[in-house]
Amino acid sequence: MISPVILAGGSGTRLWPLSRTHYPKQFLTLDGDKTMLQQTLLRLDGLVHEPALIICNEQHRFIAAEQIRQIHSRHRGILLEPSGRNTAPAIALAAIKAIADAAATNSSQTSDPILLVLSADHVITDKLAFQKGVNQALKHAQQGKLVTFGVTATTPETAYGYIKRGHIIRDNLNHSNGSENVAYEISEFVEKPTLAIAEQFLDEGLHYWNSGIFMFKASRYLAALQTFRPDILKKCQQAMQDERTDGDFIRVDVEKFSACASESIDYAIMEPLCKEAKTDAVVIPLQTHWSDIGNFDALWQHAGPNSDGNVLQGDVSAVETKNSLVISQEKLTVTLGVENLVVITTKDAVLIANKNDPHSIKKLVEQLIAQGRHEPDRHREVYRPWGKYDLIDTGNRFQVKRITVAPGAKLSLQMHYHRAEHWVIVCGVAKVTNAGQSRLLSENESAYIPLGSIHALENPGLTPLELIEIQTGSYLGEDDIVRFEDDYGRVQ
Repeated sequence: MISPVILAGGSGTRLWPLSRTHYPKQFLTLDGDKTMLQQTLLRLDGLVHEPALIICNEQHRFIAAEQIRQIHSRHRGILLEPSGRNTAPAIALAAIKAIADAAATNSSQTSDPILLVLSADHVITDKLAFQKGVNQALKHAQQGKLVTFGVTATTPETAYGYIKRGHIIRDNLNHSNGSENVAYEISEFVEKPTLAIAEQFLDEGLHYWNSGIFMFKASRYLAALQTFRPDILKKCQQAMQDERTDGDFIRVDVEKFSACASESIDYAIMEPLCKEAKTDAVVIPLQTHWSDIGNFDALWQHAGPNSDGNVLQGDVSAVETKNSLVISQEKLTVTLGVENLVVITTKDAVLIANKNDPHSIKKLVEQLIAQGRHEPDRHREVYRPWGKYDLIDTGNRFQVKRITVAPGAKLSLQMHYHRAEHWVIVCGVAKVTNAGQSRLLSENESAYIPLGSIHALENPGLTPLELIEIQTGSYLGEDDIVRFEDDYGRVQ
């Protein structure tokens, strides 16, 4: 049976300011009404598979857990990477975990699970075609092959890796319609070519875009690591020896995993494997539209421009505007007499860029980071396991937040050394604990939390609790929190 592994790491800097370090693109709603992570999980419906294992960064654990909960998706846990080490180590953790779990069930049928490795930030428009490709790949994976999926190249993209197909591997003939399911040996992996080389690939017709989707037996992947990158395998095995479970979360040894080399599966396994005389690497053409929405031009293309070539989202008015992407998350955004622009308006940043130069956004973000700005890392609206807060205003010795607490959720029992807090309830009911005393507050009532007072905030109701928080003091950083009790395991 297929054992899906969802890789939900990465930062998506080329979609700034929509995507940021603390809330990257895989958790955004860019296509329809579901986030990219949710769509990846829902794409599995209809396949015969085990619950998925999700792998994400430690700082995104509550975002991932909440989005999975929203679609009622069963899963085998959320494995937390203490630090990003690219895809080869992440998949190694998943393979080690899958084999250990299979051994614990004492089932001969699942002693060597077949992993279907998916990225959480891909758009695939034809679910049935995707599932057909997966079922076709299963036959090859069962034979010990390392299978990847190629996407027919339609433009000379320089942001994608490429796979060159080799000899054909003929599958069973489908007599119902006379069609043939085809797979190929992989001749070569090519990383992000120049434009001239990409155009040559397109003319030759032998290269596919590398989709980053893989399928193989867990043991086969670990054997390949042992052959080509035993150092990665050793570090991952050591990190998994100290595996521990915290609710939905699976934690590995921080120090040992952080010492692991950062390497993609393409560099670590697939490229050297393809250089062998008899290769076990197989590519299956994926017969559907695919995109990783890696930049704003890709988002513009996928969203479907109108008759003026524009994609407009949010409170937008476009006058004499051509071939542009305009997204407003906060306020009225108006364009007049422009073309080929990307205009993104968020609560705390505005981006105006040339749509024909999508790859420079990454350089822009690097410049902002070098300036010490917080905008590359976090949005004004910040999500927490209990809800979210919106930093409305900030100034010398004060800041104002709009806080939303989910029904039944509770903030930690905590204390601040450098700030006092004033809470005004806007709607809902709040249970406020302050210096050992608890009371219920409702709309238009308020509480004052002096500096140094141990306190907690809870929503005992069935509807969201909203309040305005005014912080005053000499230091207002988020790290001025001493937690004594916490429902989410954040007490040190």
